[in-house]
Order: sequence, then C-alpha cells, then structure tokens
Amino acid sequence: MDRNILYGFFNGTASSHEEMQVREWMEASAENRRVFLKERRLFDMLLLNARENAGRKTAGRRTRIVPFLKEAAKVAAVAVITLTVCYGYFLNRERADASAMQTVSVPAGQRVSITLPDGTNVWLNARSSLAYHAPFDRDKRVMTLDGEAYFEVARDEKKPFTVQTAKGVIEVLGTHFNVNAYASDSIFETMLMSGSLKVGTNGNPAGSITLTPGKKATLKDGKLQVEHVSDYARYRWREGLICFTNASFVDIMHDFEKYYGISVRVKNTKVIKYSYTGKFRHTDGVDYALRVLQKDIRFTFRRDDDTQIMYIE
Repeated sequence: MDRNILYGFFNGTASSHEEMQVREWMEASAENRRVFLKERRLFDMLLLNARENAGRKTAGRRTRIVPFLKEAAKVAAVAVITLTVCYGYFLNRERADASAMQTVSVPAGQRVSITLPDGTNVWLNARSSLAYHAPFDRDKRVMTLDGEAYFEVARDEKKPFTVQTAKGVIEVLGTHFNVNAYASDSIFETMLMSGSLKVGTNGNPAGSITLTPGKKATLKDGKLQVEHVSDYARYRWREGLICFTNASFVDIMHDFEKYYGISVRVKNTKVIKYSYTGKFRHTDGVDYALRVLQKDIRFTFRRDDDTQIMYIE
C-alpha cells in the first residue's frame, strides 16, 4: 500500500476511492492489518514531532517539515499529544500553568482514552470534550463534559467525582458508567455498569435519582426516567464497534455523522420507516456500512468529497 495514500487516510484527506483501497487492502490479510497499525503509530509520532518542532530554529536554520505533516499540524488547535487509542488518535490540550483548566477535545470520527490525575480512566467518543482542573481541588473532582464518555472512576470517598453537562449532573464515589450528553442534542442519558451514582438535572437538582447497576437514566420532557438495560452492545463504541438494536435509519445516519466526520442528507424519505439491528467496525468505513444496509433497505448513496456530505437517494 502506498504510504502517501495511507497517510492521507489517517489525516482525513483521502478520497472515497482511496479510502476504499485502504479498507480492502487492510481486510485482505492479518499481515496487512499489522502494517496498518504500525504505520498509524509511526504517523502519530511524526505528527507529534512535527508539532513540537514547528517554529523552532536549530543551528541557525528552521526545522524542515514534510508537506503532509505541515498541513496536519495546522489542524491541531494548541498541541497534539499521542494517546492510547484504538488507532493512536490524538487530542488537543490547553495548559496555562500546573493548576489550569485542562481541555481534551475529540474531532468527529475519532475517540480517545485518557487517564486523569487520580487514576480514573476515561474514554471520549467522537465530537466530545472534557474539561477539568489539574491537579484536582483538595476536596473534589469536577469534570465538565460535552458529548459522550465512559468513566472508570478511581474510588476516593474523601473526594467525590462529579460530571457536569449542559443538561444534568452525575455524582459518584467510584464506579463504571457511560454518559451521553452532547450540548447540541436533546439527549441526556447516563448508564450505570457497576457501583452506584446520583443523577440530577440542572433545572431540578433537588429531584436527583440514584442508579443501581444495569439501570439507565434518561431525560424526557424535563424529567429523569429510569429503565433497565440488558443489552450493553450500544456501549461497545470503546472497542471500535458501532452497534444498533432496532435503531431507526435516521438515528443510524446521525451516528455515522459522529463516527465518520461527515454530514448526511436523506433525500429518499422512504428509508425513514426502516429500523436496523447489527454492528459495524469503525474501520469498515461509512461506504461499507451503507452497502451492508442496502441489502435490507433500498436506496443509493453518493458522497461529495469536497464538502464531505453523503446524500441518501
């Protein structure tokens, strides 16, 4: 596989034809997948080095950066830090001093895993951001989340852990839970896997509820409702899987926008009546996922590579 095509794929500048080439090549053999991951790690290291060296003069000359890295460095808002991620994606981190607010932002189509100062592990989904003070305050740990995240909170009874969102607040001592709270969406959901936590809304903090494992709190018509969840497939996004259970076509397209960094325009209104149960690998790509859906739902699709808009017709 041509390295320039691979790096264009990693950098999000590859055409739909080149993306198809990469996916077909990667799925052809285990050895190709090994090379893919190796090149992904190399790309991330080069990107990090390019960002660190940008603007730095050594021995009276400016450090050279190859064109694709120079372009990639432009899209990093403040700094690019390599993380432990499915394919080595990266985050933006703003830091003024040792006790400043830290902000982790994840672009569309990516996800990251980070470890907070207290040992808490957090997975951030696409188009999500997490802000917190580092180090934490002496008597509390407060996060501000816009988007979706999975938390594995380090237990510390003397220092409660709080997640603040645009619509609600989650308080916990130590537990595993998933929060879906994009400020741009009407959805606010908190799913508890283990431990216990308290969930309240910004409009009615006194009306908070306590969740037990296997229960999900959802904000509907301004009130929190609790339901039991037995199917955890929806929360396997951390593993690079996009899972649907009786999901509407519109909801699936909404998730594709989040995971693949595209916009979807549904012109064929007949597809709206369909629902779908299944799963895709994130690395399958949106074209492959749509071709699978075409086996059960009749539609055509085309993508404008200049605007990154996918038209469902």
